[in-house]
Amino acid sequence: MEIRIGIQHSPREIVIESTEKAEELLERLSTAVADGSPVTLVDDKGRTVLVPGAKLAYAEFSTEEPRRVGFLG
Repeated sequence: MEIRIGIQHSPREIVIESTEKAEELLERLSTAVADGSPVTLVDDKGRTVLVPGAKLAYAEFSTEEPRRVGFLG
């Protein structure tokens, strides 16, 4: 799943690919925003991103469908 996170006062968004379940991630992000605590995210390649919960502007989750190749006929 692709995750896009916006940080307040930052012109760029954070984009990572993760295998974590959307419900669990949404719960962690909601708690971090409420507490103002940071959230650690790990992408599918093992890279770690620390997101400041107090500065989180938005989070967008999307599942990408595999591209279809070929012709319909």
